[in-house]
Amino acid sequence: MASLHSTFSHVSFGNVEIFNKFQDKEGNFSKSLVADVPGLLSLFEACHLGFHDDDILNDALTFAITHLKSIDKGIASCNLEKQVSHALNQPNHKGMPRLEARNYIQLYQEEPSHDEVLLSLAKLDFNLLQEQHQKELGNITRWWKDLDGERKFPFARDRLVEMYFWMSGVYFEPEYEATREILTKVMMIVSIFDDVYHIYATLEEVELFTKAIERWDVDAKDGLPEYMQVCYQTLLDLYDEIGCEVTRKGRSYCLFYAKELMKNHMRTYFAQAKWFHKTTDRKMAKASGVVSRLMNDIAGHKFEQERGHTASSVECFMKQYSVTEQEAKEALHKQVVNAWKDMNEELCHPTVVPKPLLVRILNFARVFHVVYNDEIDHYSHPGTKFKELVTSLLVDSLPM
Repeated sequence: MASLHSTFSHVSFGNVEIFNKFQDKEGNFSKSLVADVPGLLSLFEACHLGFHDDDILNDALTFAITHLKSIDKGIASCNLEKQVSHALNQPNHKGMPRLEARNYIQLYQEEPSHDEVLLSLAKLDFNLLQEQHQKELGNITRWWKDLDGERKFPFARDRLVEMYFWMSGVYFEPEYEATREILTKVMMIVSIFDDVYHIYATLEEVELFTKAIERWDVDAKDGLPEYMQVCYQTLLDLYDEIGCEVTRKGRSYCLFYAKELMKNHMRTYFAQAKWFHKTTDRKMAKASGVVSRLMNDIAGHKFEQERGHTASSVECFMKQYSVTEQEAKEALHKQVVNAWKDMNEELCHPTVVPKPLLVRILNFARVFHVVYNDEIDHYSHPGTKFKELVTSLLVDSLPM
């Protein structure tokens, strides 16, 4: 049975023929595999790397889940039970790499056969990077306080730490310090604009604001409501800061694309606002967007409707197809599953887009999977699981 674990531990994207030898003539997985809990766990994890039409992986996933949920505690160690419980809630492929690393380090430490030197090096690596992240977060916090964001934007959600957590989930490596800082600041502004467009402003106001962003000129703020003038000036100041940074690194061309991306994002917000008042690329990027949008809506649609937010995909699906909330969620969950398969295929196939960029798109989806897992909006309600995640990743070091 040891071969089962070693086989599935090394499954690569698209390599599903390897599963055939574990099936009987009818195509069913052998019941004898049930006793190999590490093998079942590896099988479960491997199934999340599936492509479309990988029927054998769909069957394998059902098989693995069924038997992992009912493992005989007499044949599994306490540590192995912890691994199974964690995996069923958070598959490794859909998790944030640093969080999964920390979890594995703690589980590995409980293994009697662990390598003490390897364990110490893993802890040291985690703690050193965590210390760098803590310093970065401190600098960004000072920027936010100097900006006086809480006073200037009292209508918006103050989620600075959560936003840094988000961006460090996408770019966690030490060499991406500037990237984390820029993205956190930009996304804090985007979060403010999200509340402006969807909750605080009138349709006429957001139309004026969108036109001002299209012009991207300090004089364009004339005629905007006072609070929007503050928002607009904050945006221009931040992008001037970003311009200095990218120019210093010889990448001034990036600023144009950053501005165009922001303009396009606000066009999308304006379109959503218009839909609300009237009613209620790439394949990899599209799939990541599907995961983020649908998991967000499934988890937070009730809360957002109470706030007078734009209709979520759950509400739209219910109305369009005349189905119940649960039926809508199940259908949208299937779309999320298919989107993950799209990403798996794109990561495997040759592409003109560099692999590191595709990994960042994957990491965005991973963060959304973690933050909106269990149909709970942990971003809007950070006092629960999100607090535990932030503490684990950015506060508590690993004892050496």
